[in-house]
Amino acid sequence: MIKNILVAIDGSEHSRSATEHALWIAGRVNAGVTALHVIDIISIEGSFLHDISGSLGFEPYLDFSSKMREVLEERGRGMLAEFSERAAEVNVRCETLMDVGVIANEICERARTADVVVIGHRGINEKFSTGLLGGTAESVTRKCPKPLLVCPTEWKGGIQKPILAYDGSQRSASAMQAAADFCVSFALPLTVAHVARDEATGARVLDEAKRYLASYTIQTSFASLSGHAPERIVAAIRSEGHDLLFIGAYGHSRIVEMVLGSTTEYVLRNAPCPVFLSR
Repeated sequence: MIKNILVAIDGSEHSRSATEHALWIAGRVNAGVTALHVIDIISIEGSFLHDISGSLGFEPYLDFSSKMREVLEERGRGMLAEFSERAAEVNVRCETLMDVGVIANEICERARTADVVVIGHRGINEKFSTGLLGGTAESVTRKCPKPLLVCPTEWKGGIQKPILAYDGSQRSASAMQAAADFCVSFALPLTVAHVARDEATGARVLDEAKRYLASYTIQTSFASLSGHAPERIVAAIRSEGHDLLFIGAYGHSRIVEMVLGSTTEYVLRNAPCPVFLSR
């Protein structure tokens, strides 16, 4: 049961989408939302201008860090105030927090007292990132101790057609439980997709899911897919119009993923809908 939601905000479009997703969920299960804005410690202590001014001995810039912090704190207070106003508009209980530190680390630390964490694909510095998943988001997806909802830029007004990627692993079993609980709470149907290596294995894995979900009062459908798992999952989302994916978190060590690749990482980078990561 979701009662405490943590959403990370930074003023970016992805952050605004994350805010809308968090408030939408909270409004339907009577949950509270905590908005967290983290001032990047690197912006204060590791800034290029600070290093240059110090090395050249420019007296006017000796207090650059303190002035930069004041500016960033004021900006953060403005974002948190805007969030509070938005939460009040939709009648959702909220609180706001502002921390200073390494952004991903602070989010994961605050996550300990949340039931689910909501973040955007990318942050305010997305133009300086590579790929489709920002550096902070990628770090949070790997470190976060709680279930995580990663949101794309666009907020489409709600969730109607979730899908679960199930492969029979312990992590995907955890995702299945989260998906079932979510769909019961929101009175939504659930599609279970499995990318089978062979027909017999596919039938066995889907039978496991059918038996588990039979005890839930939700409408279910099951799809056996073939091909390269990450690509087939994303293709199914696009072709069937699914608007939320449940999937287990990373299943291999970072070294193995570098060699073999990761279904989770590919889906996070390419899925057109929010992705709910379960551990």
